[in-house]
Amino acid sequence: MRQTNDTVKSRRRFLQTAAGVLASAPSVLRADRIGSDIKVGLVGCGGRGTGAAAQALAADDKAVLWAMADIDMGQIEKSMAQVEKRQAGKVKVDPSRRFVGLDAFQKVIDSGVDVVLLATPPGFRPQHLRAAVEAGKHIFCEKPMATDAPGLRSAIESARMAKQKGLSLVSGFCWRYNSMIRAAFEQIHNGAIGDVVAYYATYYTSPVKPMPPADTRPPGMSDIEWQIRNWYNFVWLSGDSIVEQAVHSADKISWAMHDKPPVSCVGVGGRQIPAHGGNIYDHFEVNYLYPNGVRAFLACRQQTGCYNENADYILGTKGRCTIGRGTLPRIEGETNWVYRGPKNNMYQEEHNVLFRSIRRGEPVNDGEWMTTSVMLAMLGRMVAYTGQQLTWEQAMNSQEKRVPDHIEWNMKHPVPPIARPGQTRFL
Repeated sequence: MRQTNDTVKSRRRFLQTAAGVLASAPSVLRADRIGSDIKVGLVGCGGRGTGAAAQALAADDKAVLWAMADIDMGQIEKSMAQVEKRQAGKVKVDPSRRFVGLDAFQKVIDSGVDVVLLATPPGFRPQHLRAAVEAGKHIFCEKPMATDAPGLRSAIESARMAKQKGLSLVSGFCWRYNSMIRAAFEQIHNGAIGDVVAYYATYYTSPVKPMPPADTRPPGMSDIEWQIRNWYNFVWLSGDSIVEQAVHSADKISWAMHDKPPVSCVGVGGRQIPAHGGNIYDHFEVNYLYPNGVRAFLACRQQTGCYNENADYILGTKGRCTIGRGTLPRIEGETNWVYRGPKNNMYQEEHNVLFRSIRRGEPVNDGEWMTTSVMLAMLGRMVAYTGQQLTWEQAMNSQEKRVPDHIEWNMKHPVPPIARPGQTRFL
């Protein structure tokens, strides 16, 4: 794309501003600190957080795990042991930097770390992302970045702030960092299948974290603790399965559409298997309308004993691309193509990109497209819950707030009923 003089000048002004921010903010790790340790803080020490920590330490020879936060000290210790097995000698988490509680994220941020890995239940993500950006930290932010529209608008603003401060912000949308999938989308964007006219994505799988029966709840355990410990089953914490898991499929749809939003959406969904006190759906199917009559369809299900598939079928005017049916992406039509290049570890590549950007002093920022992908999935949830057809603008401006403004460990927090299409109102 040819750059105008105004574009070049604008870019130069941005770079000068970013350089000024870097020079004036001592909390930002600068390129001239090459050779020094990069101190990493982990917020959320479950399976995904533990994996992210090990990958972060593998991404840079002098990266060390410095501080950790969780609601459970036992989980912190378990995570530390697992990371130490994979990255021996790089876990430097003194007992004074092992923080427990709902405010533990801030203690990690304030502990002297350079990079923060955000891997708690997604409902907390907007608050944690904003705090990390305000403190001038580089960030790895797992998907999704919010569970409601107000939270996503906060995440969008935080991403903008990160760019202004010259901070790197890398998302957990791992397929964007997969060498095979990147090559496939490069072929699509270069016209190998012509103009995209339809996209069908599937994410059929078993339940990720089944909700235990209510009578297994320990006596005296608060609503908040019970819900956080079973976070996947509550909309305010997970966003529901379409927002927490099938958002990967939404992300690939958005990628194919050059990260431009749809015009509108309609869809269906519901719960067929008893929820045991949770309030998420176990299946969705949504239909997105893009400009020029282009359609995208996203179907997902979390039920045991059913057909499983995680695939993408992308139809164009000159051919089709298939991802996930077979080991390699392929294109058939006027152009026939199968990926033959090297295969990488996409989870590791996310952190390679992040730490390389820090060392080089060349910030990367996934903020704009990562939040578009989350809203695409969230829009699918909104139309399924309400039974209405909604536009992108309506979804972006939704006032439905699911995450409480103030959360205390022992507070009561009644669970809203499972959404009923035609009765649940769009807010």
